[in-house]
Amino acid sequence: MVKPLLVTLGDPGGLGPELACRLFAQQPPLNRPVVLIGQESSLADMARRFAPDLSWERLDESVTRHNENATKASEYNLAPGLYLLEPEGVGNISVPLGRGSAEGGLVAGHSLDLACDLLLSGWSGILVTCPLNKAMLQDAGFDFPGHTEFLARRAGLGPDEVTMHLCGPKLRVSLVTTHPPLKDVPGLITRESVLRALRHTCDFTRRLGLSAPVAVCGLNPHAGEWGHIGSEEIDTIAPAIEQAKAQGFAAEGPFPADTVFHRAVRGDFSAVLAMYHDQGLGPLKLIHFGEAVNVTLGLPFVRTSVDHGTGYDIAGQGIADLGSLRAAIELAERLG
Repeated sequence: MVKPLLVTLGDPGGLGPELACRLFAQQPPLNRPVVLIGQESSLADMARRFAPDLSWERLDESVTRHNENATKASEYNLAPGLYLLEPEGVGNISVPLGRGSAEGGLVAGHSLDLACDLLLSGWSGILVTCPLNKAMLQDAGFDFPGHTEFLARRAGLGPDEVTMHLCGPKLRVSLVTTHPPLKDVPGLITRESVLRALRHTCDFTRRLGLSAPVAVCGLNPHAGEWGHIGSEEIDTIAPAIEQAKAQGFAAEGPFPADTVFHRAVRGDFSAVLAMYHDQGLGPLKLIHFGEAVNVTLGLPFVRTSVDHGTGYDIAGQGIADLGSLRAAIELAERLG
């Protein structure tokens, strides 16, 4: 028997419960147990609207407790199918559909916390996350900028020890920095941070069977223009690339960010390492919006996610594209 695949439903006021209902109504899990973690009432509401024949088995948290005396065959005792695990205390929380709220952030935060418990205990090794709202998560008392930082902390890692990666069919992009204010980015670009993200990205592309090198963006326009528009490329980024190459990683750059993504889509590179959020994700989402997968590299477990937000404006309307969630689950199973 295989370990369960965990799917957190994210903010119940957003798209997560709807996407899960619609997707699993189309594609029932036949080969492994899939455990949805979140508020059952929000899931049931979306099932009534969009998937009246969808059913799941509710789990009690006691079934997830690790038994040190269990044999490997019986340790993961769920048959293939769909399950629901509701974190303690969230069942009676009223969350408005279609708008952000601290209540939605509270449910999302507790769901993610429970998922981390299961992953770190070894009960599962694969996590797919539906979207949450970072501001609402913080309003609910969870002091994290987003999923990536939350998962890193729970895994005992610093935010600079994991790498945010967006994986599309043609373009794959990693980020050296994730969600800091833009004014703070130059100070966070160090040889160590670039090298760490580069290693993670090269390892990931190898796992995908890709052989082309990873391209590295410069921080400044025109990659610094030989030092005339900033020195970060000369002082920091290029030395990190050379160190990675000396360690056996296939990497090239630094390249101007206004042209390198075109070359990557053309097939010259297996992925692009960008210095900051919008530098990398603007091109990625232009090409692959709704079909890319967010992957956190460097964690002791597999984590993938949709590449979009909570979609409050269309939640509950049945018009959201299922492509990103479907791709996130497929990639998680491939990596797991």
